[in-house]
Amino acid sequence: MFTTVLRPALLSASRSPRVQRKVTAMSSTRKLVDRFVAGESEAHAAAATRSLLESNRFVSIDFLGEDTTDISQAQATVAHYLDLLRTLGELHDSTGSIRPLEVSLKLSALGQSLPKDGDAIAREHAHQICTAAAVAGIWVTVDAEDHTTTDSTLGIVHDLRADFPWLGTVLQAYLHRTETDCLDLSGPGSRIRLCKGAYREPSAVAYQTRAEVDNSYLRCLDILMHGHGYPMVATHDPAMIAAAHRSALAAERLPDRFEFQMLYGIRDAEQQRLVADGQHLRVYVPYGDQWYGYFMRRLAERPANLAFFLRSLRPGARR
Repeated sequence: MFTTVLRPALLSASRSPRVQRKVTAMSSTRKLVDRFVAGESEAHAAAATRSLLESNRFVSIDFLGEDTTDISQAQATVAHYLDLLRTLGELHDSTGSIRPLEVSLKLSALGQSLPKDGDAIAREHAHQICTAAAVAGIWVTVDAEDHTTTDSTLGIVHDLRADFPWLGTVLQAYLHRTETDCLDLSGPGSRIRLCKGAYREPSAVAYQTRAEVDNSYLRCLDILMHGHGYPMVATHDPAMIAAAHRSALAAERLPDRFEFQMLYGIRDAEQQRLVADGQHLRVYVPYGDQWYGYFMRRLAERPANLAFFLRSLRPGARR
């Protein structure tokens, strides 16, 4: 029922202004938002980052926002990232080959969705951020969004890699095309974050059942592990974590040549176990006041997340 009914409903709600108004007005929502989102300010993000670095975890920080259709808002997002990078540059040692800090970008927040020259505007804005990140010794990864943006996003990433060969991007295993994209993008120097996918997509472009998505993830994982880049295994699924270990072993890939990635607030004990076991583990840390879409996609990912939220709505539940 969760996969066939509740998950599609939650993903639809993530794009609904009417549902957004209702959910954001509920005091009980804050309890779960605080679990998944580091806070609304840069100071909150820096504090969460400092704590994670002290626990020997790497960090990818996302300033929440997407679907920008106003050029001034896109420019404000760029300015915020430039300030963030200056702050983060003071928190880490950038001398190693693996950068402990990274920022994640959604190109739609940088102007990709603008009706005129959106691709060019997003490319230029991302170039500004990558330039500042290079100075600070911080990596950048371009996030994936829904399938309608994939060609544009990968095209922009291809262009930017000419100047920033360390630039990473995200591929979503539930899309039919992703195996081919993994083959194309697993060359020397590449950094690919492989996730299952978090948007509602039609059957014409995406697998619909959990088994289909899992099998696609495993196929894509093997391609990346046997490739020449740096795979970033984004999963909380114990079966996929075990599969990543097997695939890395088969590819003779040592632990310093790939990393696991997990979301802020999810499976913290497992994150620390992997680090203690000698694995690279990066935590995806979102922050900002535009948290609604991200929050709803997290509810749609796992029944446990939704159950936690529903329990907080019960009369007498502790706030």
